[in-house]
Amino acid sequence: MNKLPSRVNLITLGVADIAASTEFYERLGWKRSTASNESVTFFYSNGTVLGLFGRAALAEDAQVEDSKPGFAGVALAQNFASEADVDTAFAHAIDSGAAPLKQPQKVFWGGYSGYFADPDGHLWELAYNPFSELDENGHMTLP
Repeated sequence: MNKLPSRVNLITLGVADIAASTEFYERLGWKRSTASNESVTFFYSNGTVLGLFGRAALAEDAQVEDSKPGFAGVALAQNFASEADVDTAFAHAIDSGAAPLKQPQKVFWGGYSGYFADPDGHLWELAYNPFSELDENGHMTLP
């Protein structure tokens, strides 16, 4: 049996307004790819692509119902090298139009994190994990 590698290449977020969401992520500092068009926006992020696609179109493509937004049991995360970096990134996200959900704080597992929601309610965690260093490319390292 051919064993394929485990990896995530693309994360697609279903959004209500592609243009408005694109502007939000650009305010956060994400750089839009020239592969983007009116139907989808792509942002390249150090080996992974974040895509913004119409919510109804994404549901149709997956052949599922476009159900009411709410907590979906999923959070995207960005790790930083220090608590101060988390605080800086969180403040920038709020200044860019994110909704604050949990102010950055020390957490039960020994790290430091906070949560915000993008304009469509997608959860983002900003964290410092003292048990997992970041490599020279900003990728998490695990034992």
